[in-house]
Amino acid sequence: MSSIRRTACAALAAATLFTVAGCGSDGGRTAAPAASDSASAGPGGKLHLPSGLPSGLLDGLPKSWDELKKWKYDDWDRWASKHVFNNPVVRDLWNPEKMKSAQPQQPEPVATQPPADAGVTDPDPAPVQAVAVPRPYTRYAASGKVFSTAPGGGTGQCSATVVADPAHPGKSNLVWTAGHCVHEGKGGDWFKNIIFVPAYNSSGAAGSGHKAAPQDVAPLGMWWADNVITSPQWTAEGGHSGNAANQYDFAVLKVHNPDGNGRSLEETVGTALPVWFDAPRDQLSISAWGYPAVKPFDGQELDRCDGGKPARLSFDPKRPSMMTIGCTMTAGSSGGGWFATMPDGRQALVSNTSIGTLDHTSLSGPYLEGVARQALDYIGKK
Repeated sequence: MSSIRRTACAALAAATLFTVAGCGSDGGRTAAPAASDSASAGPGGKLHLPSGLPSGLLDGLPKSWDELKKWKYDDWDRWASKHVFNNPVVRDLWNPEKMKSAQPQQPEPVATQPPADAGVTDPDPAPVQAVAVPRPYTRYAASGKVFSTAPGGGTGQCSATVVADPAHPGKSNLVWTAGHCVHEGKGGDWFKNIIFVPAYNSSGAAGSGHKAAPQDVAPLGMWWADNVITSPQWTAEGGHSGNAANQYDFAVLKVHNPDGNGRSLEETVGTALPVWFDAPRDQLSISAWGYPAVKPFDGQELDRCDGGKPARLSFDPKRPSMMTIGCTMTAGSSGGGWFATMPDGRQALVSNTSIGTLDHTSLSGPYLEGVARQALDYIGKK
């Protein structure tokens, strides 16, 4: 098997790095769909969807993914109106122990690999050891954690980033994470009780078995998700393991702090990173941040991998190839921001963690282009 084929096989054996515990009678673990049951884009970008999807799922979808690239605000609004996120947070649900007990679900491997002509896939990059970010995390308050409850029960955790809102400069209430952190994907529903905790466990009070107070784990407050948008590709095709849906595995949350003083999230944390769409791959040096929660990590520490120039991973040649960096972070780091320096010297978000290899040697994230830009613009104006 060539190095490129080994890379493709390893990536398809990867799982989305979302952590969830106790969902359903079997702990939330469901078998990954066979390759033949996933949606795919055929010649000319025509959308071929699997059989057996629940009624209503296709409402508002474009006739092709190429058409999606041309969507305007009204198009997104029509689609979103049929896939409404309407899950207000239950007050007092989340406390330090509840957050800490959101244990990881183990990855579900897939036994197949993408076809040989599935876009561009590079050899797997060398592993890069994750390193701890120095505390206090309030110095890097754009990074934090997302907590949620699954539709069938159980709690989950992901990583996330405060991003700038073009519609509200200097007063953003937007948070960037992975699509699989907010929606179950194909045949599923939105997660519930979604909150964002910037600079989670900034002081380290929740680590080493210590019992922490709410202000210790959430020094900048708990921010409730009011509106959430992800890609139509993720809701129609997303699954438990890497497939073409992961090439659009992103989401944006609009949040508010019910106990705040009316200040925006950006004003409270002191920053919001711009999203760099259509970033030049060959000029990027990427650093991925997140809260990995599978051993040797425990989800209580913010870590980073300085992965350098990204490689490429593709499941569908009609979609932008994902970016891949070497990194040893595990489940829980999903949704965490990938950062790079723009030509003007500012740090910007260029992707988010979506999938990783089962042996924790690399991570892959979606390449953010027109569809991601439209989603951000839509929720900012909504």
